[in-house]
Amino acid sequence: MNTDPRPSAAPDFSAPVLAIDGPSGSGKGTISRLVAQRLGWHYLDSGALYRAVGVAAGWADLDLDDHGALVRCTFDTEVGFRDDGRGELRVLVNGTDATDELRTETAGAAASAIAAIPEVRAALKDRQRRFRQLPGLVADGRDMGTVIFPDARFKVFLTASAEERAQRRYKQLNDKGVSVTLDGLLREILARDARDAQRAVAPLRPAEDAVHIDTTGVGIEDVVERVLEIVNP
Repeated sequence: MNTDPRPSAAPDFSAPVLAIDGPSGSGKGTISRLVAQRLGWHYLDSGALYRAVGVAAGWADLDLDDHGALVRCTFDTEVGFRDDGRGELRVLVNGTDATDELRTETAGAAASAIAAIPEVRAALKDRQRRFRQLPGLVADGRDMGTVIFPDARFKVFLTASAEERAQRRYKQLNDKGVSVTLDGLLREILARDARDAQRAVAPLRPAEDAVHIDTTGVGIEDVVERVLEIVNP
């Protein structure tokens, strides 16, 4: 898996793109990283960009209702990605490794709120498109196949039941020693699904030409193989 080697470069439109979209907890992050590793392609975690802005806004004690301040924060926030050598992506926010903080529920809620602001999405659009470099890009998010890379050669929309997504998140957080309740996580996931689907700009929806894969009860390796078959039939 490669991270963006030239963050200020123009996108290379000759590079193929695999867009993997889906709701929170559908497995798209894990699947996208593994597929990028197998293919030797670059990897874009678009959600990390929004979470990074949310974390930076939190560090600056900004009000999430102050859209003007959040837009300025978006332009001012430097986000970098680094492979830790074990296939895991580390995210640097203004030079500080904020990977663990980005994975918190607080950062996720902030990202969801920030993503609903049209000016923020516009500010991040070009930044995301610059990840398109040879030999190819696996882009993970909620609007990769519909807005950011509508011309992507390959498009996948991952889904899973809300209950299974809550169970996955519950296990993930428990393994990290974070105390949460399953019912609380399920409510948060349902609320985020509603926000993402109903927002006026780039709502969560599958691209018309996307291949749908339901990951409920399906092992990670099986999903990875299914996605690889789409790229290399």
